[in-house]
Amino acid sequence: MESLDGDELCYPQLNSSCKKPTHPYTQAMLIYVLLSSISLITVALNLLVIISISHFRQLHTPTNLLLLSLAVSDLFVGLLLMPVEIIYIEACWFLGDIVCTLYYVIDYIITSASVANMVLISVDRYIAICDPMHYGTKVTKRRAQILVCLCWIVSVFYRPLLLHDHLEKPGRSNSCLGECVVVINYIAGVIDLVFSFIIPITVIIVLYSRVFIVALSQARAMRSHIAAVTVQRSGTVTVKKKEMKAARTLGIVIVVFLFCFCPYYYPALAGEDTSVDASSAAFEIWLAHFNSCLNPVIYAFFYPWFRKSIKLILTLQILKPGSHEAQIL
Repeated sequence: MESLDGDELCYPQLNSSCKKPTHPYTQAMLIYVLLSSISLITVALNLLVIISISHFRQLHTPTNLLLLSLAVSDLFVGLLLMPVEIIYIEACWFLGDIVCTLYYVIDYIITSASVANMVLISVDRYIAICDPMHYGTKVTKRRAQILVCLCWIVSVFYRPLLLHDHLEKPGRSNSCLGECVVVINYIAGVIDLVFSFIIPITVIIVLYSRVFIVALSQARAMRSHIAAVTVQRSGTVTVKKKEMKAARTLGIVIVVFLFCFCPYYYPALAGEDTSVDASSAAFEIWLAHFNSCLNPVIYAFFYPWFRKSIKLILTLQILKPGSHEAQIL
């Protein structure tokens, strides 16, 4: 009986060891297959987004540079974070307290960069719809590149501050050996909630509300003057329709983001400490990371250029000389 109990521990020879997670074999296999599939799909689809925007010159626009940055953060989620969570669903944490803390630091940096990218995307769409005459001068590829770099740099320096205590003393929240837990106290959780969720989401919602109001007024004006539209003017109308479609698509991305991340921030909203456990791969973590899989799926459904790019990539047409000049839009 003692041997059986010992076999259930992460470190059988130590009394301070955690118990191994146990699930029925069939259930465990289903979880592994499902989560592994999500991880592979996340990596594959975001790689397609990155290759598409990087390879085809016609897609080198400020908006797509922001989408590229978002795809990079989503790729890191599928490539670095999800596999670790899959491994430790049915196992103990054997990589040590330092690696455990670094894992969460990387997780928070990637999440923060994703939020910042979405704010930049909403600002980009706001200018494109509400001030189209000055969009070309206000939003340039150079400025988009600078802003993307800034959002990653700020994320690298800001988010680790939330884990300052854990960086000083790794493993301080672990109750036993073989566990990887980080607890963010209520004050730090509220700061994170305000600066990483409430303020960005408020900015995004306000800007998108303004975008849709202006877009609706433009649509009414175009319908009332449709008979007098010239060929040259109809080209302008097409551009506005494309801009509106892009705004609507990115609006869906924002709604999905809210749905995926609200459960994670619930403890801070409820006035509780936020506890994150990589060893048990909590539902809140996987739901937040699942957002990285949904973003490229949304692109595939709503962006014709993405579907066309996928076809050219999978058929290896991009290996042909001059393929980067292909007409994608």
